Amino acid sequence: MIELKTFVCNMLQENCYIVYDETGESVIIDCGAYFPEERQAIVTYIKENELRPVHLLATHGHLDHNFGNDTIYDNFGLPPQVCIEDKHLMASLKTQARKFYNMELSYEFPVVNHYLENDEIIKFGSHEIKVIKTPGHSKGSAVFYIVSENTLFSGDTLFYRSIGRTDFAEGSMFMIINSLRQLAQLPDCTRVLPGHGPETSIGEELAHNPYMGR
Repeated sequence: MIELKTFVCNMLQENCYIVYDETGESVIIDCGAYFPEERQAIVTYIKENELRPVHLLATHGHLDHNFGNDTIYDNFGLPPQVCIEDKHLMASLKTQARKFYNMELSYEFPVVNHYLENDEIIKFGSHEIKVIKTPGHSKGSAVFYIVSENTLFSGDTLFYRSIGRTDFAEGSMFMIINSLRQLAQLPDCTRVLPGHGPETSIGEELAHNPYMGR
């Protein structure tokens, strides 16, 4: 059985997740921690609970989901992993800071050390995470699905009764709708933990989200 801790981070209220099980091995998903207190809270939680982080996963390459990658790398030696279609976004995080946030970041981001493939299995402790590519919010967007727990980390592909923006340069409404149709095939009871906002379920979204449908 997994344990889960959510940290709401940065000026866009992004959800960073720490997922772990009885072994103590853990996965960090979308470390958007920007402010010093957010960064310290994540590190403190990991150390106080004697967790051993083994993967730093990014659902996509937008800055609000990756602000804190340097903190994870500096403290635990983990570089980020993301789908290769967002390789250029991960390489342009400081440019994104200037363009979208009007800020100059003084720190460097760790380089991606592994590009995720569709249906790839990521292991931690006694659990497995399945990578499902879901382009639309960005070309390299993906969700992470723990099949044994019916738990889905949906990034900015699927929100509570909404979806991620598709009006960025590489966004596509056509692609995100196709991705949502794929997610609609998951069990209704699947717990959905999005990149922003409250958690939901596949059944809830099929019933109330106008973008969802089998």
